[in-house]
Amino acid sequence: MDSGAGPAGPSGGRPGRRRFLGALGKAATAGALSATAACASPHPPERESADRTRPDATRKAPDSSAAHRPVREGRLFLGTYTSQEGGGKGIGLATYDETTGRVTGTGTITGVPDPSYLALHPSGRTLYAVDEREKGGVTAVALSPDGGHKVLGRRDTGGGAPCHLSVHPSGRWLLSANYLSGSVSVHPVDRSGALGERTDVVTHSTPPPGPGQDGPHAHQIVTAPDGRHVLAVDLGTDSVHTYRLDTEAGTLRRLSYATLRPGAGPRHLAFHPSGRFAYLADELDDTVVVCAYDPATGRLTPGEPQSTGSGATTNYPAQIVVTREGRFAFLANRGHNSVARYAVEGGGARLRLLDTVPVRGDFPRHLALSPSERLLFTANQKSDSVSVFRVDRRSGELRLAGKPFVAPVAVCALPVGEAGRTA
Repeated sequence: MDSGAGPAGPSGGRPGRRRFLGALGKAATAGALSATAACASPHPPERESADRTRPDATRKAPDSSAAHRPVREGRLFLGTYTSQEGGGKGIGLATYDETTGRVTGTGTITGVPDPSYLALHPSGRTLYAVDEREKGGVTAVALSPDGGHKVLGRRDTGGGAPCHLSVHPSGRWLLSANYLSGSVSVHPVDRSGALGERTDVVTHSTPPPGPGQDGPHAHQIVTAPDGRHVLAVDLGTDSVHTYRLDTEAGTLRRLSYATLRPGAGPRHLAFHPSGRFAYLADELDDTVVVCAYDPATGRLTPGEPQSTGSGATTNYPAQIVVTREGRFAFLANRGHNSVARYAVEGGGARLRLLDTVPVRGDFPRHLALSPSERLLFTANQKSDSVSVFRVDRRSGELRLAGKPFVAPVAVCALPVGEAGRTA
C-alpha cells in the first residue's frame, strides 16, 4: 500500500499505509516517518479453484474511436480513507471544466469503505475501488449518467490491505495487489460489471525481503500493452513479477521476476506506448528507473536509477504517468511536493529530467491525466486537496489552474470524460 498510503505509520522507513498500522498525523513531516509496519510473512503461493461460472467471453469491446476527443466538462472520482479521522465518507464525486481546470464537488458514493485506489471498466459503466483494510476487499459500483450510482457489492481479495487494482483489457477480470500480505488476486467480472468470487490469489514468496522489510508488499498490478502478460510491482522484495493470466480460468502463472537494487522499494510503473519500455518509480531510494520490456517473454530489465529532482529533500516518489504520444512522463514527488517533468527520448529508452513543479499541496500521493491530456490532476493526501494543472501539448509544461480543490484525505484522482472515458 502506500508507503505513503493510508492513515498508517511508516513502513521500512517510508510513509506508512494504513490506519491499523499506526496513526500518521497530518502535521508530521516526511522526514519524521520512521516506524515499521507489520505485514504477513512470505509463504508458498496459495491458489484457489476457478469459478465455474465464467464471465461472458463474447462481450463486445468498447468503441475507442472517440476515446480521446476533448470534452468541455468531465467527471472526477476521488479516492480517500473513510476510516481515518478527517477522511472522506466514500468515493468523492466532482466535475471538472476542461478549459479552466475548475473542479466542482457534486456528492459522494457512500457504502464504499477506504476506497484508496480506483479503476474504471473499459466500458466506462462500472467503477472499482479497493477496500484498503486489514481484511481486504474490492467493490464494484455501477455508474449512471444521472448520478444514481449503485454499489453492486464487495468481494474479499484473500489478502491484507489491497492498495491497487486494474481491469484486464478484455473487461472480464479485475486484478488487485494486496500490500500487507504481499499477494495479488483475480476476480471475474460479469456482464453487469459485478464481481464474482476470486479465482486466484498468489503470494510472492521470492525473492527475499529487501533491507528493513519484513516480507513482500505488492503495490501495483497491471496488464502490459501486449495484453499477454500481467506485471506486479513488489515494494517489500524490490522486484517486479511477470505473470501469464489464463483468460478462461482467471488464474495466474508466474513466468519471471526482475530485481531492483536492494532498498529501492519499487512502487508503480508506467509503460511507454511502444510497449518496449516501462518507467518505474522507486519509493524508498527516491529514484526513477527506465526498464526495457520484452513483449515476447514479458521479461523486464531495469536500467540505472535516475534523479526525481527532489535534491536533498526527503522524498517518496509515487505515481508515474506517460503521455499517449510517449513524449513526456510525469512523476508525483511526496515530500518534495512536486511533479517532476521528463522528456522521453530514444524511442522510449531514455528519460531526461526537465524540471519540477510545486503542487501547492502536501504529499501528492497520486496523479492522473485527463482523457484529452490537457489537464493533470494530483491528489494531495496531507493537505486534503486536489491540484489541477494545464498541460502544454508541445512542451509538456505544467501551469497550475487556480486554487487546489478541497477534498478530505485525497489519495486518488480519476478523471473521466462525458461517457466515462479515461486517459
